[in-house]
Amino acid sequence: MVFKRFRLQVILRVILIVVTMLLIFLLHQKTAYAVSTIILALLLLVQVISLIRYTEQTNQKLRRFFESIRYADFTSSFDERELGKSFEGLNNEFNQVIEAFNKNKTEKEEHFTYLLTVIQHVSIGIIVFKKSGEVDVYNNAVKRLLQIKHLRKIEHLGIVSEDLPEVLMNMKAGDKSLVKLFIEDEMLQISISTTAFRMRGEEYHLASFQDIHPELEQKEIESWQKLIRVLTHEIMNSITPISSLASTVKGILEEVQENKPPQSESEKEAFEDVVHAIATIENRSKGLLNFVELYRNLTRIPKPNFRHFTISTLFDRAFELMSPKFDALGIDYKVRIYPQDLKILADPDLIDQVLINLLLNAIDAVRKVDKPKITIVASVNLNNRTMIEVADSGKGIPQDILDKIFMPFFTSKKTGSGIGLSLSRQIMQMHKGSISVRSKKGEGATFTMIF
Repeated sequence: MVFKRFRLQVILRVILIVVTMLLIFLLHQKTAYAVSTIILALLLLVQVISLIRYTEQTNQKLRRFFESIRYADFTSSFDERELGKSFEGLNNEFNQVIEAFNKNKTEKEEHFTYLLTVIQHVSIGIIVFKKSGEVDVYNNAVKRLLQIKHLRKIEHLGIVSEDLPEVLMNMKAGDKSLVKLFIEDEMLQISISTTAFRMRGEEYHLASFQDIHPELEQKEIESWQKLIRVLTHEIMNSITPISSLASTVKGILEEVQENKPPQSESEKEAFEDVVHAIATIENRSKGLLNFVELYRNLTRIPKPNFRHFTISTLFDRAFELMSPKFDALGIDYKVRIYPQDLKILADPDLIDQVLINLLLNAIDAVRKVDKPKITIVASVNLNNRTMIEVADSGKGIPQDILDKIFMPFFTSKKTGSGIGLSLSRQIMQMHKGSISVRSKKGEGATFTMIF
């Protein structure tokens, strides 16, 4: 085995080359050995080539080593102990370097898998995309939020909203935007925040999506309730003594009229004017007190008494009350429930009030149209939430007031009080649900309750 050592192999090969050269030198002078000289010359050439290839083993190992690093192929190993200790040291170094690279690669892959797992399990939607619009990473939260299955380019978000791709592509690092979307008949107010970073020499944008509609709605309701409490308190404090004094003065005047009635016509006329004025003040004060009491109901909604009941019973109660109006106005109404035994967990009395409010609004909307029609559909949407839709064939709600109809005191009807839809929204909010509206001019309106 000693002859397999690299150094001995090189020495022996060199000696053989030298001996061959000497033989060639001795034989080429004798013509009788011309063929032998040619054979020895060829043998010499083969020996030189063999020696060169043998000594280039180190270069071949280096080439294989760098190729392994270049192509991230860390499965190679170097193990040629028969060539000597110097090669054993070189092989060990090669193997240690490859092992270090392999460990580093494994750690990076584990780190990437860890980050990807975290991204997929956070509740905030995340999309990472290139400047060209090509999507690199998106998580499960954004798929649930936007109801998408696959996303390769930002422009594909056009199926969710026509304006959404343009909004995302125009946002810069640190920008924030609030976008209103209707997905599966549910209104979402999406807060979008973006940041930018560079990776592998290319610019990337990271956009986060969060539905803040419930929080905004809750804060808006709380603000209105606080305002109503303050206003009603101040109005009640001012009107109550006025009404009380007017009633007292009216009693005094009546007593005076009985005991010491005016004698002259001018006194009678003046006395009647005073009595009429006091009566007017009293009646108007009572009217204002009733008006204020009506709006105080917005802050006095009882806590829901939750229990399970079927949608069909909810509809039966509502239509038992509304049927006379439907028949009187010739309204064609249809009811659909999918599945027929669909149930919800809610307060039936409060939900009755919401549904009746929506039906009354629908009746007003179709009162002056040809072939009036109202449709109510109950089903389960893709988010596995119960949904009730009340649609009418009216003229629709103008776009400029569509966002205002749920505000307290706002009404587009001459006889409206402006609290029906606001009260309905508060009731749905107390049920951890929502109520929204969709409408186009000339196509009617659709109110959607989500439980």
